[in-house]
Amino acid sequence: MSIRPRQPFPDLSATDIEAIERATLDAVAPEWIDTLPGWLLPMDGGSIGRARSAVPLCHAGADPSVLDAITARYRARGFVPAFRLPDGPAFEALHDALRTQGYVRDQPTLTQVGQVQDLLAVHPGPAAELNHSADTGWMAMFMGEGFDPLEGASRARSLARARSTLYASVCENGQTVACGAAAFGAGWLGVHGMRTAVSHRGQGLAARLLHTMALEALRRGIERVFLQVVADNAPALALYRRAGFSTAWTYAYWRLPTGRQEASA
Repeated sequence: MSIRPRQPFPDLSATDIEAIERATLDAVAPEWIDTLPGWLLPMDGGSIGRARSAVPLCHAGADPSVLDAITARYRARGFVPAFRLPDGPAFEALHDALRTQGYVRDQPTLTQVGQVQDLLAVHPGPAAELNHSADTGWMAMFMGEGFDPLEGASRARSLARARSTLYASVCENGQTVACGAAAFGAGWLGVHGMRTAVSHRGQGLAARLLHTMALEALRRGIERVFLQVVADNAPALALYRRAGFSTAWTYAYWRLPTGRQEASA
């Protein structure tokens, strides 16, 4: 398959932004999703922040009065309210209102986008394995050396129950040494759950996973890809730059400190 020269990624439309947010929640599969006009309210007892934080579907900003309605929805189902909000002037009023209520900004994260075709250039192949379900080796990757086993188990369960997702793995001597989840929906490939065993890092296995996901996306006629990556994850960011990703927007989580969670429950 020939590889085209990289082209600048076009600005995202409002429709694109909403599609990415909906596809994200399809992939991380929260236990429950409530809605309000312009908002998705995922609720989950697990550890994935995206699966348990209210998120706006557009970037035109929002009236801070919506916070009370969102908080009430979370409390009614026994969940602690949290928010995943873009940075930038359109959301400053919402940020200020949350600070006033005791919320703290945490874990700045980049939503990055790119062209699927460009992922082919980061690794020559061969393709990794791509399966319709998460097997025991794939799940075990989230509980190996260098990962918190409880957090990892929760994350693996959420990703494993998603629909429209395929599970990519690299295996050596019968053991899974790298994995990722490729979600397909709304015209996008979503890359999630990328993990490489500590003993196998620096060998290009994550790039091999991206190559494999790209082949399947192109087979399905999907040309665009997105992912979310924590802003201080330098090794991942270096790989994604080579793969042609660029940052579409930055977001952060807004959460109550533990003491405030208990007091307001």
